[in-house]
Order: sequence, then C-alpha cells, then structure tokens
Amino acid sequence: MADTTQPTRSFGWWDMFVHPDDDPRADGGFENSERGMLVGYLRDRRLTLRLKCRDLDAEGLARRSVEPSNLSLLGLVRHLAEVERYWFREVMAGERTPEHFTGNAEFDDVTADPAMVEQAWALWQAEVEFAERFVETAPDLGVRGHDDDRTPLREVLVHMIEEYARHNGHADLLRERIDGRVGQ
Repeated sequence: MADTTQPTRSFGWWDMFVHPDDDPRADGGFENSERGMLVGYLRDRRLTLRLKCRDLDAEGLARRSVEPSNLSLLGLVRHLAEVERYWFREVMAGERTPEHFTGNAEFDDVTADPAMVEQAWALWQAEVEFAERFVETAPDLGVRGHDDDRTPLREVLVHMIEEYARHNGHADLLRERIDGRVGQ
C-alpha cells in the first residue's frame, strides 16, 4: 500500500531548486589550472548545499525524514561547518580551535529552532570564508598541513569535493522526503 503522507515524486523545471538559467553554479568551464578546477568544483558543491536547503524553515531543515537515521539538512550544515574547520583551520593552518560540535552532536542535537539554524549557517559561512582565504593565499597546492601525515592542500581540496558530493546526495534524498523537490 502506498504511503500517502509523503509528497508525490514528480519532475519538471518548475520543481527544481533553481531554473537552469538562474543556477549560480558554473558546472565546469573553470580556469584551466589545477587550482582553478579544484576551487571551482568545491565552490559549486558548497553552492549545491545552499540550494538544497533553500526556502526551508527551521522545522524543514531539522526534519529527520529517513527513519531511523539521525540525518537532517541542518545536521549536514553543522557537520560540514565542522569538517571545514577541521581540515582548513586545524590540519592546514595548524590552529588549535575547539570543535563546534563534539561526538555526533552536529546530528543528534538538532532542533527546529530558528536561532540554531542561524548559528549553523553563520558557523558554516565563517569556516568557508576561512578556507577560501587560506587556499587563495597558499603559494601552491603542495603546501602541507600540520597533521602527522603533513597532508597536502590539493588532497584536502579533493577530499572536500568528495565530502560535499556525498552529503549533497544525502541532501537530495532528505529534501525530496520533505517537500518532493528533486535534486539537480
């Protein structure tokens, strides 16, 4: 028997996050250099996260829509703020900054609180801005981090693209369960 409480799956440009003419992502065509490609694809993956969360209130962002998972769009924003902090501040810059969320709190401690949503986006934006400045001022992508493995910046950029791509896939499913909007 079909679950009639969930949105009906449908597709059309009217149901996408943005019309293709208004899409802020470049989707390729980046400067033909290693830095240009990696920075461009990471920027597009970050924009994709924003698009998948767009037009939702605190309740929608906090909704755990695939039981029994603790994943929510708000949890993903909080998690990615933490991932950005770890890789760019701690590993690459060598800063010893406290974690924004400990344990699994970025997912477990999510509530439909507008202040929590605002804080999560502010943390995420601050970490993205730090990362962008770090990459922009790095003399080259071979700059090594301060972790035990001395991870090179190019590896961190590739990892971040992979991290966002994986979680944007989760965001597709979460968003579709919330209001039927399909990913792009």
